[in-house]
Amino acid sequence: MILYPAIDLKNGQCVRVLHGDLDTATVFNNSPADQAGKFAEAGFHWVHVVDLNGAVEGKAVNADAVEAILGAVSIPVQLGGGIRSLADIERWIEAGVSRVILGTVAVTEPEIVKEAARRWPEQIAVSVDVRAGKVALQGWTESSDLDAVTVAKRYEDAGVGALIVTDIDRDGTVMGFNVEAFGAMADAVAIPIIAAGGLASVDDIVKLKARPGTPVAGAVLGRALYNGAIVPAEALKAAA
Repeated sequence: MILYPAIDLKNGQCVRVLHGDLDTATVFNNSPADQAGKFAEAGFHWVHVVDLNGAVEGKAVNADAVEAILGAVSIPVQLGGGIRSLADIERWIEAGVSRVILGTVAVTEPEIVKEAARRWPEQIAVSVDVRAGKVALQGWTESSDLDAVTVAKRYEDAGVGALIVTDIDRDGTVMGFNVEAFGAMADAVAIPIIAAGGLASVDDIVKLKARPGTPVAGAVLGRALYNGAIVPAEALKAAA
């Protein structure tokens, strides 16, 4: 299982928020590039970056911070938030992003996602953000009438590299993973699943790995990593 320490960007800073609400932001580092460097030094093999302002506004807002992260680390970076066109995707891949995460357009304009996956095989991920059983979009400020499996199955044979499934109801709460929900998604589609939202301890990683059925490919580490509840070395050992 691959672990993805998260860097959520708001106004150029590394923050954590509750349920995706930008008004709840707690700043953990004024230098996202410095934070990325710490994650690389801790032994993580990827960094998960989200432009929170960009997700709401539908365009890159924290581009300078993202570029600083790309310049600071040699480990691969996956980026989401406000990326809504093929031009946006191309720009970030050319800038050095290893995997681009598409959320809103995966619901509203699936052909963009499919064309992107055709042009950049395995470098496109779909973000399936779930609140009360339905997929949210526009930086989680709007809801659709689609369930997660319906959205995921659109991309079953499209060449998408991963599905990042976020439990919005638990995001930022440190109340523990909904292991069964993530497992059900892994069983439902052939695309690798990355679980996000609610991770509280290394025990969540252990439970996710131990669950019978299709393995969950990865997990995003957020607030529990920042507040010290998760020690990187212990998490990486559990995931290995």
